[in-house]
Amino acid sequence: MSRTHPPLDPELAAVLAVVHDHLSPTITAEDIEDLRSNPMFAVPDEALTRNGTVHLQNLSVPGPPGAPDVSLLVLKPVGSAPGAPVFYYMHGGGMIIGDHRTGVAGVLDWAVDTGAVVVSVNYRLAPEHPDPAPVEDCYAGLLWIHEHAAEIGGDPERIVVAGASAGGGLAAGVALLARDRGGPRLLGQVLMCPMLDDRFLTRSSRELEGEGIWDATSNATGWNALLGERRGGDQVSIYAAPARATDLAGLPSAFVDVGSVETFRDEDIDYAARLLQAGVQCELHVWPGGFHGFDGMAPQAALSQTASATRTAWVRRLLTTS
Repeated sequence: MSRTHPPLDPELAAVLAVVHDHLSPTITAEDIEDLRSNPMFAVPDEALTRNGTVHLQNLSVPGPPGAPDVSLLVLKPVGSAPGAPVFYYMHGGGMIIGDHRTGVAGVLDWAVDTGAVVVSVNYRLAPEHPDPAPVEDCYAGLLWIHEHAAEIGGDPERIVVAGASAGGGLAAGVALLARDRGGPRLLGQVLMCPMLDDRFLTRSSRELEGEGIWDATSNATGWNALLGERRGGDQVSIYAAPARATDLAGLPSAFVDVGSVETFRDEDIDYAARLLQAGVQCELHVWPGGFHGFDGMAPQAALSQTASATRTAWVRRLLTTS
């Protein structure tokens, strides 16, 4: 069968072959428990405190009404000035795996670069806690950060939501919730390969099967865990699946990026285009030959270096021009 997607970047293709020895591109519901205990996803304190240059704090804050408290991880570069910008991060993991340490190192790079504070939320995971638990946990964390920003050295008027994969979808959902509930006014949103659409309408949502990272079967596993029988139907909210939102006006400036060889490619391109059409400033990048999460799995690759530098440059511009 001929390939139906763009070719992988050669440097990344070599890395992906090694990754597949430890992580299958196809994830089913039966794999969730083993993935959650996989040591390759563990992130020790030492990886985040960076030889004592970053202060780490664990907080427990009120969750959504009637729900348990939410755990927040606060990472603050030592010596950062009071009233610093805040990057509020939502981790990836397809709504089914990961915690508030997963993937946060990349966002911590921005904080070290700009003197900002990072707050990462440990939202509840599906299928044990289906929608709306994850996005409501994330929104509850945002409300706490906005109200208590000074306690963590942050500026409540300079909060940027950020997330990767499932976390990118949650960040987009939180931005929509903040707009629609009259919540905190966000400075920006960084949506890295976000998981936005449960309907599988696009070519890229169907073209990867047994390839790359997070193929079509994996995507069905994640959305089924989150939404159950509602997936693909008319009872799914825009906060769970932001691609369903028809009105994107009034949202904060956005950065959206995605690889050319991944399930979320087309829905991410469409979301960015519709943000622009709604009058929202948005920068979009489609990384040629990039697989899902390539920059985290192959940080030294040339394309990863370019992607990382490009995000950092956007964040710098946002903070200096806003």
